[in-house]
Amino acid sequence: MKKSPVAVFSTWATNGKDEGMERNHKAAVENMLEFATEEHAHFSFIDAGCGNGWVVRQVQQLPGCTSAVGVDGAAHMIAKANQLDPKGNYFCEDLMAWTPKEKVSLVHSMEVVYYFKAPDALLQHIYTHWLLPKGRLIVGLDFYLENPSSHGWPESCGIDTMQLFSENQWIQFFEQAGFQGVQSWRVGAKEGWSGTLVVTGTV
Repeated sequence: MKKSPVAVFSTWATNGKDEGMERNHKAAVENMLEFATEEHAHFSFIDAGCGNGWVVRQVQQLPGCTSAVGVDGAAHMIAKANQLDPKGNYFCEDLMAWTPKEKVSLVHSMEVVYYFKAPDALLQHIYTHWLLPKGRLIVGLDFYLENPSSHGWPESCGIDTMQLFSENQWIQFFEQAGFQGVQSWRVGAKEGWSGTLVVTGTV
């Protein structure tokens, strides 16, 4: 029987699969962060769907970072983040319902937004409640229409909510939420793998 994304990823945190997520996503995340941070001498940061907090820990080391927060719905992931980074700022919350105390200049999300029943509503929520004026959202997606080798993941991972959209549909979701200057590109494409789809825009 399929389970919710939160339930599946909580299990991954206890059996060590979260460490594989870091290895597999590292190159794409570094590409995304390099692009997103070059426009700010100083920036505040939220990782939406932070898992065990590995991106937050990485971003905290950047000289321009003034604050870094991680939020995730999987309790065991957040427990592991707190264990690995006791002084960090991590929240176990539903991204659709959570609002930060202070808006930030950069929101990053890797392999998260398509696990929501209404990803377009999540993008709108982030646009309205999380980001400062001129702030940026950047997301990485491996599960999308033009990457056919990912299409079997809902079955192989046993996850009950995974929304499959095309690159153009993701761009439209960003634009409908109000984001400006929306761009997309792919990282790490190779034979049999279309790469991580990156989509980004500013408030």
